[in-house]
Amino acid sequence: MALLGALFLALLAGALAEFPGCKIRVTSKALELVKQEGLRFLEQELETITIPDLRGKEGHFYYNISEVKVTELQLTSSELDFQPQQELMLQITNASLGLRFRRQLLYWFLKVYDFLSTFITSGMRFLLNQQICPVLYHVGTVLLNALLDTVPVRSSVDELVGIDYSLMKDPVASTSNLDMDFRGAFFPLTERNWSLPNRAVEPQLREEERMVYVAFSEFFFDSAMESYFRAGALQLSLVGDKVPHDLDMLLRATYFGSIVLLSPAVIDSPLKLELRVLAPPRCTIKPSGTTISVTASVTIALVPADKPEVQLSSMTMDARLSAKMALRGKALRTQLDLRRFRIYSNHSALESLALIPLQAPLKTMLQIGVMPMLNERTWRGVQIPLPEGINFVREVVTNHAGFLTIGADLHFAKGLREVIEKNRPADVRVSTAPPPSTAAV
Repeated sequence: MALLGALFLALLAGALAEFPGCKIRVTSKALELVKQEGLRFLEQELETITIPDLRGKEGHFYYNISEVKVTELQLTSSELDFQPQQELMLQITNASLGLRFRRQLLYWFLKVYDFLSTFITSGMRFLLNQQICPVLYHVGTVLLNALLDTVPVRSSVDELVGIDYSLMKDPVASTSNLDMDFRGAFFPLTERNWSLPNRAVEPQLREEERMVYVAFSEFFFDSAMESYFRAGALQLSLVGDKVPHDLDMLLRATYFGSIVLLSPAVIDSPLKLELRVLAPPRCTIKPSGTTISVTASVTIALVPADKPEVQLSSMTMDARLSAKMALRGKALRTQLDLRRFRIYSNHSALESLALIPLQAPLKTMLQIGVMPMLNERTWRGVQIPLPEGINFVREVVTNHAGFLTIGADLHFAKGLREVIEKNRPADVRVSTAPPPSTAAV
């Protein structure tokens, strides 16, 4: 019984486990770029350190070494690698420093240059250890954390919805890549605790040819569309001059008999065309492409001034849109195109037949009047969780069954120092004393 109980709990936990909506893989090809930018920043930080004066007496030898400045830093050998259980490891060997300082020496014996050289070198090494350790500690904790703080975790996309990029578990490092699982879920800003259940397949990342790979499941896009639906954004009302002239004339001719029968006095009133999505659209990702299915109501009415509107017809519209994804900068952008369109009556098959002449002009109206508005919004894109100053370039999109992947290389649009200086905590300064654990570096 205990074994059966444990098996049941394991199956239940597996059923309740939620898959990520977004995955990111950083490959070893990205490390060389990150290492070079990181070492450049480290060199700049070390060249700004302040080294205290060295004064004292050793037997008959008096010394005063002051105005010490780092003039040159060479990190001739360094390696940045993925390490299982440790994520990343940076190793620097054979580093050298160039120094400029002012010296005042007083001694009583001749031929003591070897002693002086050894003494000064040892003193400089002691002083540098006292200063470099805090700088390395500061760069590795405070400053790089300030950079990581620029990664969007839970933020607003626009005035209606936000997105949650919280990590679902610790990153997993192998010898060749670092994999991260993100929630990847949108939510209405008025319902911040609302969450769409994720029933989509888990996205998979197997490629390693590019610097970075990002995978999105159908859930990622479904949560976006349902959030906008819940926010009341998926509706459109065109009244009077907003209705295309040719369509206005066609609709008035089509429903002329209904107008005469219902209310002939309002025959010249402005026409109203209202589209309202009836249920959250759904995304389907296949190797052949990505499609979005939409069902909406179409209401046609006359709106006389100071009188109740007169409804002429109500029909249902089924539409299928194709979607092409692209990464620009660090934003995922979408281009939509209307592929299939059908209208039918909710009342009778005979009325559906009568709607056939409206099919083409309504589709044209959607292509000319509605699709540009949708694409203007979707092409703004949503930010991918990357630190500020880093962008995607040379992206390649690949569709799979239930998810898509985008492989890309990285580009530093801003220098690492520029980004960190912008986000450097104002009340944090490099300590003059190293932490106890780094005092013997």
